[in-house]
Amino acid sequence: MAEHIDQQALDEAVTYTSELIRIDTTNRGGGDGSERAAAEYVGERLSDAGIEPVLLEKSPGRTNVVARIAGTDPDADALLVHGHLDVVPAEPAEWSVHPFSGEIRDGVVWGRGAVDMKNADAMVLATVRAWARAGVRPRRDIVLAFTADEEDSADYGSGYLSEHHADLFEGCTEGISESGAFTFHAGEGMRLYPVAAGERGTAWLKLTARGKAGHGSKVSRANAVSRLAAAVARIGEYEWPQRITPTVRAALMELAAVRGLDEPDLDAPGFDVDKLLAELGPAAALMEPTVRNSSNPTMLNAGYKINVIPGSATAFVDGRMLAGGEDEFGETLDELTGPHVDWEFHHREVPLQAPLDSPTYAAMREALEHFDPEAHVVPYCMSGGTDAKQFSRLGIVGYGFSPLKLPEGFDYHAMFHGVDERVPVDALHFGVRVLDRALLAL
Repeated sequence: MAEHIDQQALDEAVTYTSELIRIDTTNRGGGDGSERAAAEYVGERLSDAGIEPVLLEKSPGRTNVVARIAGTDPDADALLVHGHLDVVPAEPAEWSVHPFSGEIRDGVVWGRGAVDMKNADAMVLATVRAWARAGVRPRRDIVLAFTADEEDSADYGSGYLSEHHADLFEGCTEGISESGAFTFHAGEGMRLYPVAAGERGTAWLKLTARGKAGHGSKVSRANAVSRLAAAVARIGEYEWPQRITPTVRAALMELAAVRGLDEPDLDAPGFDVDKLLAELGPAAALMEPTVRNSSNPTMLNAGYKINVIPGSATAFVDGRMLAGGEDEFGETLDELTGPHVDWEFHHREVPLQAPLDSPTYAAMREALEHFDPEAHVVPYCMSGGTDAKQFSRLGIVGYGFSPLKLPEGFDYHAMFHGVDERVPVDALHFGVRVLDRALLAL
């Protein structure tokens, strides 16, 4: 397969990453954000390549970009390639460089979005522009979507697009996006490339405790704050039982083989997944968050004066559910909250799984191995979630595939929402080449 990535494409991947970072698209949640400037930037570069973009907004400033590249096989299913334009907040005083500088220094691009995920947006732009210059078309239609609001509820982004503009995604059966195909150094020179083929479901919860309001000097057996605190402590300390989904099962088996371990019997009575994880060494970090459901208390709100017992108190919990674990999650929360605390879903999205025996997964694996012959490509399940959840409502199966070849010691996961987020220039070059090969093979 011929490579169509020229020096201009490599340069554009770096330049676009830097310039997109300079456009502040901070999403503070609750509708507070604006992606319009970044969406217009993307739209202009698509238009320059002869690709017609459509800009769509649910609310002023919350802008999405969608475009379709016609494939050579009109009977083939379409492929969705999507990335979000918004970023989480960053406090400049905490950073070595200004988080919206997009500074390129010592072969590294710095700034908020360098990994999550303006780098991937830039690589996609550079790739499709290279195709346009070379007169290359993919086999199947490719729908490009650059979305708003992924870092909050996606109500202004992929949720809005899937509900109100489903026609733009006609024919799409599969999608690829963030958080996969990055180098994970597993020790002894071993390079893993985890490709995401699943996501835990989102279960953001609101807890409400009710009691009897009164004077702080009086004895209270119906104290809403005490009831809430007890429930929150139970939830935070609860040890969820192991649950091995098909994606995680495949990952554990492949990682055990790569490490040279005896083939584990995951169905054996009393199988201890934590023992296996300990034997996997550094690679265990890929799997540890996804072998069980989770629930982390994150916010508390109660009272307005120190000597007044409030009649109610609220808390929020970031919960995540594995495929098949939704009923278990709800039943457990009923027990942990107890009789005096109610809970409800503040925001809920489904868990996802994608097939590992698909031609798409095989093409992604081949492209990574082509450009890094020593790569060990393994499946994995994301502990969190992406816009793939919203696009799954349209019947689109999602994979995490934003390729980056990273040096040893580069903590990829720490870059997400972290201080001094950055990406090596060489990693972007690798990613563009891999994307070109994979997308044209699909």
